[in-house]
Amino acid sequence: MRRAIFSPLATALATATLLAPPALADAWRGTYLVAGVKGEDMLKMREGPGTGYQVIVGLPNGTVVRVQSCERIGNTRWCNIRLDRAPGLKGYVSESYLREK
Repeated sequence: MRRAIFSPLATALATATLLAPPALADAWRGTYLVAGVKGEDMLKMREGPGTGYQVIVGLPNGTVVRVQSCERIGNTRWCNIRLDRAPGLKGYVSESYLREK
């Protein structure tokens, strides 16, 4: 009985994995610049992917960051980043303010 249930389940899972689109997170990996922040404001780097998380630091336009991965939460794509000049400092920012270097 177990084999009769397991085999179709395994086949369905394998098919879904093969047909799934490539992860968008990999498409965002690389080096980016913070851009589009208005006036004297700064892009808020947060502890987690969302505005409910505590702000770690503000990043001005031109800051170089390394994107590790991105995920969509609601209408915003949040990217897990590390600062280029301080790799130990990591957090999340909205991808809306990232431009390819």
